[in-house]
Amino acid sequence: MSIAYDGIVISLKCASKLLNRYNTGMTLQERLTEDMKSSMKAGTADRTGVLRLVRGAIKNEEIKVGHPLGDDEVLKVLAREVKQRKDSIEAYTAAGRSELAEAEAAEQKIIAEYLPQAMDETELRQLIDAVVAQVGATDMKQMGVVIGQVMQQVGTRADGGTVSKLVRERLAGGAA
Repeated sequence: MSIAYDGIVISLKCASKLLNRYNTGMTLQERLTEDMKSSMKAGTADRTGVLRLVRGAIKNEEIKVGHPLGDDEVLKVLAREVKQRKDSIEAYTAAGRSELAEAEAAEQKIIAEYLPQAMDETELRQLIDAVVAQVGATDMKQMGVVIGQVMQQVGTRADGGTVSKLVRERLAGGAA
C-alpha cells in the first residue's frame, strides 16, 4: 500500500519511518536508539560505535542516579561526552598524535548533532549583562552567583568555561 502527497508516491512503511524519524514526540534516548539502528543497517561502524558509547554513558548515569533520565539529563550527559572529546583532542594534539585527535573530533561531531545549537558569544554576553544587572553584581565576589544563574538559563547551550571567562571579564570591567 502507498500514499501520494504533493505528487510523490511513497510506501506506508517508508512514510512511517519518516514520521518516526522526525517526530518531535520522540525522546532523545529513543532518537539515539533509532539512529543507532539505522546506522547499523547502513553499515556505518564508526557512527554505530559512537552511538553505542553514548547510550552506555546514559545507562551508567541512570544507574548512578537511580532513575530513568529525562531529556534535560540526557543533554547533560551528551555535553559531558562532548567535553571529554574536546579535552582528548587537546591532549592528543599536544602529544603530536593527530590521527587520534582526528578520530576524537569525528566522535565529537557525531555527539554534537544531538545537542541544541550553542549560543553565540554576543547572545551570551547580553544574557550575562542582564543577569549582572538583575543580581546587582559589581565585583568578583559575586561571580559565583552570576555564573550559577547564567548556567541555569543556558543549560547545555554554553560551556561553563566560556561562561566563567565572560563573567570574569564583565565583572573585572572588561567587555561590557
